[in-house]
Amino acid sequence: GRSNDNMLIRSTVALCCAVAASGFTAPSSPRRNARTTALPSTPVAEAESAASTTPCEGDRDILVRSARGEVTERTPVWLMRQAGRYMSAFRQYSDKYPFRERSETPGMAIELSLQCHRAYGMDGIIMFSDILTPLPTLGIDFDVIKGIGPVISTEVKTEEDVAKLGNAEDVDFDETLPFIREILGTLSKEAEEANTSLIGFVGSPFTLASYTIEGKSSKHCLDTKKMMMADETGESKAMSQFLDKIAVMIGNYACHQIECGAQVIQFFESWAHQASPKQFSEFAKPAAQKAMAIVKERYPDVPVIYFANGGSSYLELQRDMGADMIAVDWSVDMAEARKILGPDVPISGNIDPTVLFGTKEQIEQAVRDCIDKAGGPGNRHLLNLGHGVMQGTPEEAVGWLVDECRRYKGKDA
Repeated sequence: GRSNDNMLIRSTVALCCAVAASGFTAPSSPRRNARTTALPSTPVAEAESAASTTPCEGDRDILVRSARGEVTERTPVWLMRQAGRYMSAFRQYSDKYPFRERSETPGMAIELSLQCHRAYGMDGIIMFSDILTPLPTLGIDFDVIKGIGPVISTEVKTEEDVAKLGNAEDVDFDETLPFIREILGTLSKEAEEANTSLIGFVGSPFTLASYTIEGKSSKHCLDTKKMMMADETGESKAMSQFLDKIAVMIGNYACHQIECGAQVIQFFESWAHQASPKQFSEFAKPAAQKAMAIVKERYPDVPVIYFANGGSSYLELQRDMGADMIAVDWSVDMAEARKILGPDVPISGNIDPTVLFGTKEQIEQAVRDCIDKAGGPGNRHLLNLGHGVMQGTPEEAVGWLVDECRRYKGKDA
């Protein structure tokens, strides 16, 4: 009777306490594939999506493994500017809200990050943000003006100007950029749900310094080059001091992104085309190496990708960057890039973005050629464009590229 009931209750309670103490958690339910659940529910769309993006167990981290330099079961793919104005869904936001509002309002930034993955099923979700986003942590103000681009109002030209900037060692990113943790934290959960990886990114120090010095996009980067020359003669050390300050801040910012959920970090040297090989070696490269070393020292297992846009003319200088993978622009043949970097350097890239304005057959052939020249499917190669997706790119073209990359098994298959 009642004594037996009491014994049963006590036994049950004891068992529950033992299970709780052991740290056991029930297995979670299988994750859904974001692409197959988020597309319009028409029979044709569902059939096409299911055929081209059947989820595999390894999809969750295939991009991360490739970026680390591991051989993978196929070549993974994501695209620079995959969250961009080529998508009509994206333009519903970009036509209505200014850039900083979109990138610094968590709800909007999260949605804009996810749209392309829902539609095309790339192997990674990248946070919608900008390389200039962390500059205010040092007291550098900027805005992004439609039709003009970023404009920076804080002047940095002298050693005194650099000294006035904030202390790079003491930046509290949760206080100065509170939206980043919410954006990446939510995207981390979404990436797990979608069985894919989460990519974070930062601007490389030389690019951020040059942008600040010039105040806006610049054809010749003359002020920056004058500062580098003054630095070489010893007349003013403002350039190296500025690069050093940004390198520390950017290294810590990349670590902050990892702490918030990013599984891979790409460094964008967007203005590499402004540096000669000598200037790259003396200024851009050491600053990037310093920033990346901060990340690798703190998070050695998180892969770092380095992309020097316009830097293919001195690719041989990038073999020892300290990154896990080198991304190359579209101006160098992939086979030649492999040859220059050597067989031990994992590589990312590098289809010409204008190919996406071609036919389906041309796009698919470009995918196959790039993968073959990189050594075949899964040969420590992460497929990407050699620059960002261009405005006006047909949306279906992006789908053709992604699907062919995921499908392609090699020319002998």
